[in-house]
Amino acid sequence: MLRFGILSTAKIGRELVVPAIQDAENCVVTAFASRDLAKARALADRFGAPHAFGSYEEMLASDVIDAIYIPLPTSQHVEWSIKAAEAGKHVLCEKPIALNASEIEALIDARDRNKVLISEAFMVTYAPVWLKVRELLREKAIGELKHVQGAFTYFNRDPSNMRNIPELGGGALPDIGVYPTITTRFVTEKEPFKVQAKVERDPGFGTDIYSSIKADFGSFELTFYIATQMAARQVMVFHGTEGYIEVKSPFNANRWGAEEIEVANQNHATSQIFRFPDSRQYKRQVETFARAAKGEKAEVVTLENSLLNQKFIDAIYRAGGHDGWEAV
Repeated sequence: MLRFGILSTAKIGRELVVPAIQDAENCVVTAFASRDLAKARALADRFGAPHAFGSYEEMLASDVIDAIYIPLPTSQHVEWSIKAAEAGKHVLCEKPIALNASEIEALIDARDRNKVLISEAFMVTYAPVWLKVRELLREKAIGELKHVQGAFTYFNRDPSNMRNIPELGGGALPDIGVYPTITTRFVTEKEPFKVQAKVERDPGFGTDIYSSIKADFGSFELTFYIATQMAARQVMVFHGTEGYIEVKSPFNANRWGAEEIEVANQNHATSQIFRFPDSRQYKRQVETFARAAKGEKAEVVTLENSLLNQKFIDAIYRAGGHDGWEAV
């Protein structure tokens, strides 16, 4: 069993990832760390973990854990991923793992020097929904892919929420813009050449709150929009010469809606529905990570993949500052 230490008591950890680790077949939650020992102890008791630490450094120095899961604010991801690697721990870090591509290059160096696994927690790449979309595209189930369309939006104007605080790495692109980019790259197995973008910021928060993006992949285009101050919506559609694939609950699987894919033919005369009840993408993520950490063959999100995705996001930010195309 891969023994996980949880670095902080953040909501995504306690509500989604920690239960997934508990449910997994090859890993276990062994410890929690918080700058408030009472909070760490309370979560350890809640989840039956034997150890609690009153500082992050103390947990990293402990020999009771093999790997660290990091759900800290985005601005702290690189710092603590490197510290965990230097302590000889494998790292599963929440997305986005960094805020610019150069930071990921530093992570790659830390990974290689310390011979550990560092992976960005893109749970969607482990979901049966997205594995099926990739399979369908490989089989050319919709002919030649010509266009991908997506949207991911929610409404949040809470000034105390980290998503609205620039110093903590807030903003729509780091929070949700990474999902249409990673999923499109994952299933098409292609990279963008250039992008156009419109990026709007909240005058009070200073964070980006809306982006409309067009990306040129050569043989197809990706267009999508994201927003943190619009009514909630999630959709991804892959449109080809002979049909289309619509992913009904693309990112927050099950919590958003039914996990299913519709595959329609050229005239929409017939269609197939693929359903994925209880796919448990977070459980699949931690199990795959654990196998890779043990040296087994497993397809995880590599830092090289994360670097390419961050270069995409960086290019969107640059493109938002002018009219015309920006090279990725």
